[in-house]
Amino acid sequence: MSQDSQHGKWTISDSEDEDNIIPPTPQKVLNKPCIKPDLEIKPDKVFKQERKLSPKCNEKAENSHPAKEPSAPSMGSEARKAAHVNQTIPVNYESISSSAVKRKRETEEGGWNLSSSDDEAPPPVMKNEPKTPNLSPKRKKTEVKRPPSPHGTSYYKEEPTDFFETNLLSMNDMYRFYLNKVTGIPKKFNTGALHIKDILSPMFGMLKESVQFNYCFDIPWMVEQYPQEFRDKPVILVHGEKRESKARLIEQAKPYPNIRFCQAKLDIAFGTHHTKMMLLWYEEGFRVIILTSNLIRADWYQKTQGMWMSPLYPRLPEGSPGTAGESPTNFKRDLLDYLEAYRAPELAEWIDRIKQHDLSETRVYLIGSSPGRYQGPAMEKWGHLRLRKLLSEHTQPVLNEERWHVIGQFSSIGSMGLDKTKWLAAEFQRTLTTLGKAGKSFVSPETQMLLVYPSVENVRTSLEGYPAGGSLPYSIQTAQKQLWLHSYFHGWHADVTGRSNAMPHIKTYMRVSPDFTQLAWFLVTSANLSKAAWGALEKNNTQMMVRSYELGVLYLPSAFNMSTFPVEKNVFPASSSSKGFPVPFDLPPQRYSNKDKPWIWNIPYTQAPDTHGNVWVPS
Repeated sequence: MSQDSQHGKWTISDSEDEDNIIPPTPQKVLNKPCIKPDLEIKPDKVFKQERKLSPKCNEKAENSHPAKEPSAPSMGSEARKAAHVNQTIPVNYESISSSAVKRKRETEEGGWNLSSSDDEAPPPVMKNEPKTPNLSPKRKKTEVKRPPSPHGTSYYKEEPTDFFETNLLSMNDMYRFYLNKVTGIPKKFNTGALHIKDILSPMFGMLKESVQFNYCFDIPWMVEQYPQEFRDKPVILVHGEKRESKARLIEQAKPYPNIRFCQAKLDIAFGTHHTKMMLLWYEEGFRVIILTSNLIRADWYQKTQGMWMSPLYPRLPEGSPGTAGESPTNFKRDLLDYLEAYRAPELAEWIDRIKQHDLSETRVYLIGSSPGRYQGPAMEKWGHLRLRKLLSEHTQPVLNEERWHVIGQFSSIGSMGLDKTKWLAAEFQRTLTTLGKAGKSFVSPETQMLLVYPSVENVRTSLEGYPAGGSLPYSIQTAQKQLWLHSYFHGWHADVTGRSNAMPHIKTYMRVSPDFTQLAWFLVTSANLSKAAWGALEKNNTQMMVRSYELGVLYLPSAFNMSTFPVEKNVFPASSSSKGFPVPFDLPPQRYSNKDKPWIWNIPYTQAPDTHGNVWVPS
């Protein structure tokens, strides 16, 4: 069945997946070239054919130029692997024959011209084409023309000399919400932002031990981010890798005897360990960082990322009762509950350590997801029902609340079902529109849900160009089954933080006033727009099923003795005296135009070059 929409013509299936998870590639596909049949390549550009061999389809592809590019770290998704290959062996726009581009424009005018078969044979001209010698000079010329970028040998961008200089006086410690620094933007937009080297520096404490919870790791790179004097301190990596990927992670850590591992249990299919958190134990005390960045180089330079950094928690006096050091937001108990949910002996010492510290200065609420099926009171412990419970207990109804918008901003999208009533506009919107116990916890048709997700044009014109889309893994298989969702979409625009061209990997959700000047609440989290992350009701709403580990912090005005948060109009340069909340993108969001399409990672984009002069041809 085909269906038209303002974003093109699609072929859609009547079946509904669970979530946007790509199954393992069958063994028989491993040596098959993954070449898109609708893209011609000039015969003398043989290296372009080589780059179109996916690392998954042909393991030699990524190792064909070992001297030019190091092997990829544990990158998690197929989309990130595609970005790595596109950066390692890019396809330059000018190298594509004009006739191929012309034909592609003609066929794509009415839609995205997508094949429903993954096994479509490549065009005969590519099958037995001999390799042409003397190509290296042309390739080097292409690489010289590309602007520098932060992704390795061929995509590296030197940081400014003052990139790692952070002035604590310029940081807003009221909300303790910070963006990551970004290279390639004016300096003022990094004043009050943080890089990973800042976070781990002695400026915030003399480190003794740490734990890194994350999804993707590049261990050698991670170690380099610690100051030299802290690099031999004990580190635990909490991960969700299994089998071959777990073995590769362990292999990465062999040169570092101070690194130990804790494998998160993932007992429900298609779940991931997506939480991103640092636990830092200092000589002076203890600190928690809850963030949105993976521990890989590509996440820390030209993407919009965010974090909450706790105050420095001092050690409690000897003999303090077990309930000591709790905050008004119950953060200590909730953090301990989250860590205990791992059922991991490796974390037992850290659980005891946290109990010995004073977390009373915390002003945010913890919202986590932990895999499982929950009934009774336990249903409200995780995911979106946890958010609903907190909004019910700690917020108050506002005047004309049905006109207060709900905004969700994310970097990946799971399967929402065949229509909005299956999850998004039902249980999830009911959670996001909850305000107080007296608030009518139902979905009002007047309450608008605005979803912020980058368009193709956002990605094309970004600092990274098309490879930025490797961190936006919305797949065609999922997208073509939920065309109804795209009418909710708004583009990424962040002039207020100087990050319009730094594609978001941050995830934020909020309730905003009709004039977009006040917030009823704000959440920064690792959780994307998916049932796997937020949970879904089952068994006639008597059971909550959560697939993945996620973690975020919720800001409620009542914890700051306010009725609402004013939206900060001048986020940068940051000021320690500012009372406005630093929303990381422009309000109000701008709805997609008729020409805009949501970024889909696993289809080609060859009609226009990106900021590096390249096109996107996923393997």
